[in-house]
Amino acid sequence: MSEPIHRAPGEGMDVFFHARSMAVIGASSEISKIGGRPIHLLRKYGYSGSIYPINPKGGEIQGLKAYTCLADTPEAPELAVIAVPAQHAVKALRDCATRGVKAVVVLSSGFSEAGPTGMQWQAEMTDIARSHGMRLLGPNCLGSLGVANKVIGSFSVALEDHMPMPGGIGIVSQSGNIGSYTLQILVQRGVGISAMLTTGNEADVDLADGIAALACDPHTRVILCCMETCRDGNRLRRALDIARKNKTPVFVLKIGATELGQAAAASHTGALAGSDDVIDAVFRRHGALRVGSHEDLVEIGLAAEQLLPDRLPRTAEANLIAASGGFCIMMADAMSSAGIDLPPLSQATQDRIHAVLPSAITNNPLDSSAQISSKPETLLEVLSSLHEDSGARVTILFQSLALYSSRLRGIYIEAMTALRLRYPQRVLIVISRGPDDALKQIRQLGIPVFSTIDAAARGMAGLVKLSELLASTVPYESPTVVKQDSLPPIAFQNEYGAKKVLAEAGFDIPVERQVSSLDEAVEAAQAMGFPVVLKVVSKDLPHKTEAGGVALNLSHTEAVRAAYGRILSNVSQHAPTARVEGILVAPMLQGGIELIAGISRDPVFGPVVMIGMGGIYAEVLHDVCVQVAPVSEQEALKMIRSLRLFPLLDGVRGQTPMDQQAAASLVAKLSEFACRYSDQVAEIDLNPILVRPRGEGVAVLDALMIPMHEKSP
Repeated sequence: MSEPIHRAPGEGMDVFFHARSMAVIGASSEISKIGGRPIHLLRKYGYSGSIYPINPKGGEIQGLKAYTCLADTPEAPELAVIAVPAQHAVKALRDCATRGVKAVVVLSSGFSEAGPTGMQWQAEMTDIARSHGMRLLGPNCLGSLGVANKVIGSFSVALEDHMPMPGGIGIVSQSGNIGSYTLQILVQRGVGISAMLTTGNEADVDLADGIAALACDPHTRVILCCMETCRDGNRLRRALDIARKNKTPVFVLKIGATELGQAAAASHTGALAGSDDVIDAVFRRHGALRVGSHEDLVEIGLAAEQLLPDRLPRTAEANLIAASGGFCIMMADAMSSAGIDLPPLSQATQDRIHAVLPSAITNNPLDSSAQISSKPETLLEVLSSLHEDSGARVTILFQSLALYSSRLRGIYIEAMTALRLRYPQRVLIVISRGPDDALKQIRQLGIPVFSTIDAAARGMAGLVKLSELLASTVPYESPTVVKQDSLPPIAFQNEYGAKKVLAEAGFDIPVERQVSSLDEAVEAAQAMGFPVVLKVVSKDLPHKTEAGGVALNLSHTEAVRAAYGRILSNVSQHAPTARVEGILVAPMLQGGIELIAGISRDPVFGPVVMIGMGGIYAEVLHDVCVQVAPVSEQEALKMIRSLRLFPLLDGVRGQTPMDQQAAASLVAKLSEFACRYSDQVAEIDLNPILVRPRGEGVAVLDALMIPMHEKSP
């Protein structure tokens, strides 16, 4: 067998959408069966390529000559669809490889999702496909669809009554049903589709392949992606970079947030840096937009497709208008919560509106009263006034029941048609429900329609964020890190050992001393100067405070003596079996803000760096930011500035600004350290880090390192 071929994301995928000949293995004359539906759909919608039904009985299937085996077809089909029971699928795939088929869709289930035997079959299929350079979609998937050429390798019920129109929206989903549901909604709305890919068990083709393939497709303008899990972090990041480079927006509905693999971690870092936060960070870095619901996936994605390439809102500002004061208030609340500003209307604009609507309340939102829909000229004049009020703002119009009235529908459609002709580059967003054909009319004007006020607010915020992401097509480049030799065992022994190793690596660690007697503690305190801190040193006590193992702000010799005995007594009562390796004497540093920073290990993306506000803020408020390591100083600074309590570091209300740059440098250095020793280090916890006033740097006051072999599998 030849050497396996590992393809780059998106490579060899065109055949799923543009195959000129297809075979269906397990073909059936019954169109209700999985083996019958692809043939039925191909013929129903006029696929122009050759179709080869494969069935051991031969004969005729759905009006086509059936072949008893793939070897008997007059040519090697470019794409094969396998719809036989799982126990026969491996042989069918091997036949495809022998025949020279370029790509295969395995619709059959009963593989890795079904137990050990199925897992073994799936592994065999992966080996066969990769050894022959043949792309394999599935198994246990709903298949693929290339709309332009009517290449249907699917049994989706969404295709039962309607074939989508060719268009600019591509769908990639690990879940077949969610992909099919998304397709059906878009078809019902009259939206054009480029392709659909459902990846199922991902024996070969994965989500990254789908994203990369559609990002390189000239007909795909927007990618809607439903993601359950990520099996290969590097491939996903490469695919997202391809999409960003090609300015193809990727909207992701990520479902099924998972934990890192253990219920609790020895460090704060592992508990705070959940894997859902990590995937969020990956999306941010590589330009994908995560949405919180399927409604948002469809509506924001559709709005983006309508506004690309040059009509996306560039600023988070809007003019709102409704024919009801109550709806105006609801709109203002929703937009404010989404971060959308509502600047006041200019006096000239207010005067212009009052000239046609004397009773209007010309705030922003604008309460136009029901008189706005008395005739198209009035509505057009008011909307024109709002469009001309500011060159950058979006106008958002709320319609409650207007589209259900044939008279009002005509007025609104006429006015909006004229508005689009008058201001082709300006953006109007409509919030409305109504008959499908009425909503389709509005969308065909290039006007996005959202079904609810809250959806419109989230949509507006998402479109602004998308505009910012598309402004840069340069993929993120991680700092170069070279792996180093092993760390000494002392790094994982206790706080003192971890700090010693970090200090040698260039981290800002205060001068401290580990002692083993009361007299040594007094001597060390006198030598470094009061006030000091005493802390128990024990590998068995990663959280020393809970054990009573810390004494702060000791300002004289007697205080040190009393604290020394108190700590040993507390630890003995709290954890009688804990091995006490000594007492750490450190200077009592004050005058700054505490942060927490650390490294945890994500099972997919590897080392992850976390930064957050220290003390109670990290755990109570979950005020943290994570990113896959390594990060640059610039990115670390952005992470720090994203914290909700960042104003405390920035000198809120006249307070002294803290040394943010020094904190960013520490975070970047920590992320590189973790990558350098990624084979050894599972977690690092720096808590707290004292960030001093600007220009005075930072100090790591406590540290913990956990080796890989101590983490639960």
